[in-house]
Amino acid sequence: MVDITAVNTKAYYSQIAKLADIIWREHYIPIVGKSQVDYMLDKFQSAIAIEEQVTNGFEYFLITYEEVAVGYISIKKEAASLFLSKIYVLSSYRGKKIGKMVMMFVEEKAKSYQLKSIRLTVNINNINAIKAYEKLGFINTGALIADIGNGFVMDDYQMVKTV
Repeated sequence: MVDITAVNTKAYYSQIAKLADIIWREHYIPIVGKSQVDYMLDKFQSAIAIEEQVTNGFEYFLITYEEVAVGYISIKKEAASLFLSKIYVLSSYRGKKIGKMVMMFVEEKAKSYQLKSIRLTVNINNINAIKAYEKLGFINTGALIADIGNGFVMDDYQMVKTV
């Protein structure tokens, strides 16, 4: 059973930061390297960074599967679409349809906000994630390169799904 819980306390922020540390190191070091992962975890996924993002309108949700914390998502309501900022599941829990259930939750959130689309960004070398998003109905709308500081860039595709 998958449960998705809104996150709004420092204890939850710390729990998500710990999940991020595990997931990001495993998944992104082969894609962008350890130094960029270290930098991004500190800048974007520390408990302090998560709390700041929540203050600035991002919503975080903890994903549990059979009462085990297995991942998290972050969304932000924008003028024209719902931005899916983060969707991460521990590798040992992939293939259990968790992502599909979470995406249904995100679509319901978009509809509840009366938004017609969901948008996300995904690293251009994250081939498996790109394929998964395409299977879920997302369309690649082009490349985005963002300078994130410290000599690092995020080299992504933007993908959009109409709901």
